[in-house]
Amino acid sequence: MRDYFIRRLLLIPPTLLGVTLLVFTITRFVPGGPMERALQEAQKATEGGGSSSGQIGGGMNEEQVEELEEEYGFDKPIFQAYLQWLGALPRERRLSKADFREQGKDKVGGDFVGDSNNTLVLLKGSGRQARVTRKGTFVTSATYSDDNRPITEDGWEIRLETIADRKERWSRRSGEDISKAPQNYDDRAIVYKTRFAGLLQGDLGRSTDFGDPVWDLIKGRIPVALYFGILTALITYGVCLPLGILKAIRHRTMIDNLTSILIFVGYAIPGFALGALMLVYLGARGGWFPLFGLTDPNFDDMGTWDQFVDLLHHTALPLLCYVVGGFAWLTMMMKNNLMDNLAADYVRTAVSKGVSFRSAVFKHAFRNSFIPIASTLGQLITILVSGSILIESVFDIQGFGLLQYQALLGRDQTVIMGTLTIAACLLVLGNILSDLIVAMVDPRVKFN
Repeated sequence: MRDYFIRRLLLIPPTLLGVTLLVFTITRFVPGGPMERALQEAQKATEGGGSSSGQIGGGMNEEQVEELEEEYGFDKPIFQAYLQWLGALPRERRLSKADFREQGKDKVGGDFVGDSNNTLVLLKGSGRQARVTRKGTFVTSATYSDDNRPITEDGWEIRLETIADRKERWSRRSGEDISKAPQNYDDRAIVYKTRFAGLLQGDLGRSTDFGDPVWDLIKGRIPVALYFGILTALITYGVCLPLGILKAIRHRTMIDNLTSILIFVGYAIPGFALGALMLVYLGARGGWFPLFGLTDPNFDDMGTWDQFVDLLHHTALPLLCYVVGGFAWLTMMMKNNLMDNLAADYVRTAVSKGVSFRSAVFKHAFRNSFIPIASTLGQLITILVSGSILIESVFDIQGFGLLQYQALLGRDQTVIMGTLTIAACLLVLGNILSDLIVAMVDPRVKFN
């Protein structure tokens, strides 16, 4: 069994790599990403005010568009950008650029800023300038302009971007043929620093919508997910397992028929639809329950008992929406499994040998009936990131589900990748945990 679970654990990394690479690739091609949104916002900002020279589609000049590409990794091939998001390749930060221009082409204060083999680069974040000298396509020297000390001593790196490279980048960005690229490009020096900042380093990036680190957003939503997830699991299993046993023992009685009607009516009503109805009739019209949020705005100023009552008051309606749809499956699974085992030969044999009916149910049939349900217990680990998008939207609860929904609406690539990675990891771990629970409950299972 040990070797089996070791192999399963070793399969987690390639599984997560495959899932995240697939989603990362999809988010690069789905319309409405961060680049498109930034261009649209810039276009709205310039509407009615004309367009300044040097601007391209979307009201942004080429330098601004390139900065956006570099921030979100759109200037790199997909696989390279994915490895940078993963943290396996370093990211380029504090990019500073300057063209190699012909002698006398540009002047600043009467002085030449450079020639075809020399240029001055203003290093971002340092306030200093660097003089870069090249020979052909190779950098021969890169020193600070004030003390001639090599900038590589402070961790700066240099590369050259040729005219052909710039035209190819323009063509990839615009979708036009490379022959239509602007003709005023020059070779340029790009000076930058590198650092590893990705999933492997615990850095999930920064949200384009919220402006906060993705991990901070997720940490802020996990307590809400845990709160509703644990309550839902306790209520569902605490009610459905005894109810399933009762229905199996009292099969075709009034109790069985009545509870079947109730749980299937609850199963047929979507949780978000029930929540909307309760908000209208119990909240807006009746005034018995709050309309939104998980706590009152003055929650921090309340006493301990008042906070407890306020939390329960806000929890009642959304919690009912969470649990109402889960009763039917678990209850009927417990009932049907138990009825099958009560009709099995080993139970009849035990009863014929003098074992009481209660002992036959709980000491013999229940354990075997619980095995199919145990195969799903591992998925309870996903309550860390669980949540209903629609229910949280109806009740305006800032949970994990609403965060995912907002990220999808806003095409917030960093949040989508962060939440998906955590959810996928917990799902895979949940599958392994389910196998372990089944092996513990069912002695017939041997993982050889």
